Amino acid sequence: MGWQILIILGIDPGYAILGYGVIQSNGRSLKVIDYGVVETKATEQFPHRLNKLYAGTRALLETYKPDCAVFEELFFARNVTTAIQVGAGRGVAMLAAEQSGIPLYEYTPMQIKLAVTGNGHADKTQMQQMVRLLLNLKTIPKPDDAADALGAAICHANTSEAARPQFSIK
Repeated sequence: MGWQILIILGIDPGYAILGYGVIQSNGRSLKVIDYGVVETKATEQFPHRLNKLYAGTRALLETYKPDCAVFEELFFARNVTTAIQVGAGRGVAMLAAEQSGIPLYEYTPMQIKLAVTGNGHADKTQMQQMVRLLLNLKTIPKPDDAADALGAAICHANTSEAARPQFSIK
């Protein structure tokens, strides 16, 4: 049986740091294409920061031409102000991906942890170690936001078509 080769863009949303990870999935074979972060400075006006995140996401989409984009769902227990700002950053990244015409998917942190480590309550160290192992990397991807974005992409690659929670408005 021939596997479909997919280029997956994983995004760990934020407004100070937006992590990204681009992988190629060929069945159960995974390969890193690139990972890193789009950063904004606290000294910049908030609308400028959002524009930087939007432009950074657009640049990733144009450079790697992924088949889909995968977002980690937000989870905040306390700080409402931070949640709103991160939500805005997530929104502009999602808008950029939607405008590119590719399918968008979203997974909860627990779904990502389960797909990557087999434990939905895995800690950050376990996640980073499994991302490193699954992608055959010499070191743990840094910063953490990039490792989290790679985890989201791995989750998508390891989730069956029927179970994928697509939310594109097409």
